[in-house]
Amino acid sequence: MLLDITDYKINAGIPHKLRAAVIADIHDEKFDRVYSEIKARNVDFILIPGDIINGHRHSAVNSFEMLEVFQKTFPTFMSLGNHETVGYNEVIKTARNAGIELLEDRSVRFGGLNIGGLTSGYVMESEHLKQNHFRKTPEPRLDWLRRYAAEDGFKVLLCHHPEYYVRYVRNLPVDLTISGHAHGGQWRVFGQPLFAPGQGLFPKYAQGFHEGRLIVSRGLANNAPVPRFFNPRELIFIDFE
Repeated sequence: MLLDITDYKINAGIPHKLRAAVIADIHDEKFDRVYSEIKARNVDFILIPGDIINGHRHSAVNSFEMLEVFQKTFPTFMSLGNHETVGYNEVIKTARNAGIELLEDRSVRFGGLNIGGLTSGYVMESEHLKQNHFRKTPEPRLDWLRRYAAEDGFKVLLCHHPEYYVRYVRNLPVDLTISGHAHGGQWRVFGQPLFAPGQGLFPKYAQGFHEGRLIVSRGLANNAPVPRFFNPRELIFIDFE
């Protein structure tokens, strides 16, 4: 399966340049090529905006290996997506044992950046059986989001659902939001994504860079019941300057 490499430059006003790799929606697929690409690009840290688990198969072996391998080489920061409702306790335990910075509605400082993680509302519900493609995404913890937005420093928010940006983040002073979830719309026709959970048909926020404040990854998995169509997987690198 093809893998697109996308590069962004962000003026964060930090003292030293930093390069991040964005690992979105791996859904327990093998990560060998992803790891080799990251090693070749002299990455300083890893950002994971959720969905390392394959909730359909209840599988996570490859993803847990990925967390352990990455953390041995790079500082790694992760938020929780909707698929983390499956095996939630094991996700938390594995991430902590591997030394991952698990940002479950909290933030940390790194290299002049203030990195936060907004947990999917589905995780808070802990009722993953209610998930479906047409249901409105449950509300996240807005009290934490507002507190985070009031913090100082250049704020980078890992937020699995891009639809959260539209509903809750856009009007807050959060400098950059990084999302996944939409898988690029799974099918694209003439570059237009066709459908995304939580956004419906012809979604606007399924890929790309929006309003100078939102980056949406097309993700790294190709194991959904509906295969990708004119929509290669995507590995993103961000240079913060």
